[in-house]
Amino acid sequence: MNNAELNQRRQQATPRGIGVMCNFFAERAENATLWDVEGREYIDFAAGIAVLNTGHRHAKIIEAVTRQLTQFTHTAYQIVPYESYVSLAEKINQRVPIAGPCKTAFFSTGAEAVENAVKIARAHTGRPGVIAFGGAFHGRTFMTMALTGKVAPYKLGFGPFPGQVFHARYPNALHGVSTEEALASLETLFKTDIDPKQVAAIILEPVQGEGGFNIAPADFMRALRELCDRHGILMIADEVQAGFARTGEMFAMEHYPDVEVDLLTMAKSLAGGLPLSAVAGKAEVMDAPAPGGLGGTYAGNPLALAAAHAVLDIIDGERLCERSRRLGSELAEVLNGLKTECAAIAEVRALGSMVAVELNDPATGQPSAELTRLVQQKALENGLLLLSCGTYGNVIRFLYPLTIPDAQFKRALAILSDALKAI
Repeated sequence: MNNAELNQRRQQATPRGIGVMCNFFAERAENATLWDVEGREYIDFAAGIAVLNTGHRHAKIIEAVTRQLTQFTHTAYQIVPYESYVSLAEKINQRVPIAGPCKTAFFSTGAEAVENAVKIARAHTGRPGVIAFGGAFHGRTFMTMALTGKVAPYKLGFGPFPGQVFHARYPNALHGVSTEEALASLETLFKTDIDPKQVAAIILEPVQGEGGFNIAPADFMRALRELCDRHGILMIADEVQAGFARTGEMFAMEHYPDVEVDLLTMAKSLAGGLPLSAVAGKAEVMDAPAPGGLGGTYAGNPLALAAAHAVLDIIDGERLCERSRRLGSELAEVLNGLKTECAAIAEVRALGSMVAVELNDPATGQPSAELTRLVQQKALENGLLLLSCGTYGNVIRFLYPLTIPDAQFKRALAILSDALKAI
């Protein structure tokens, strides 16, 4: 079966609402390499949308999951619990940058983690309101669509959305939004839309994912923490995309040592390709929901938990936080060095290996999704898989496995350089 035949079957069997970027089908993968059903080879800088920080099919993950398969695959933790859930929660509690006693609950998807963080915040505070930010992406369920700060394609035709969700501005110097203006937008919400005493939580991505890898300034994070404390509001960090060594630390919030959140959501690279997510937070906050208020049939699946234990061992054993910083620095240096040859480069943003380049039309200075697609196309023609993001679709983000061999990484940077020079 070739790619063309499979695409015809896909179009007949699956709805158009499931957007598919590539016109080829995967047959196998290893670390940072994908092969399609026709034998073509690609360097994978998408990693299943930030899911494979430890690469495709890491030997330790395969071993851990295989071992669990010989024991049991499902009991439903809420019915018959198992030790691997408890021990992974203990490890996460020790690693999240939250002082004092912490607790962790496991779920299946990032959206599910975010929804449960909102549930926990409302149960703890007795308040209904939640504030998110423009450019945010928190998921595709109704609550997480409401929290997401981008209409197309995520919200088109799906409303109305849950109430008591509000949006403030996220700092973005390139697009003219300062820390002061972002904070002022919160104060405006308090005057025009919701009493701060009715706000349960403010949720933000320390580094926005779909929004364009925008990094929250440290002064904004400190001011946001002070504002939350002043009004009794919980602060939630959504690290679904940023967690597990992507930013050069286990969690992005470690880049803000003087700011502590109350709850932190995680997913994607937590289990190396298996569906697992989590909410971790202060014990007294996490304990707010009554027994039975949290959970899910597949929440904390034992196969995914086994993979997650292996992921933590790999990150430590292969020093992936350190490697993330090195690879990200090399990529950012290449991108910044291309500015003289590629006038479309408006900004390079990097925190560890959470790296992005924003492209504008050199003639108009306006965001250019067209040039971004052209770079993706030229890179793909030469075997490099890239993802775009950003409010205007004009940002290329780089999500290579942190385990990628150095020689392959350099080869990918050469393909990327040629693609950028070509525009």
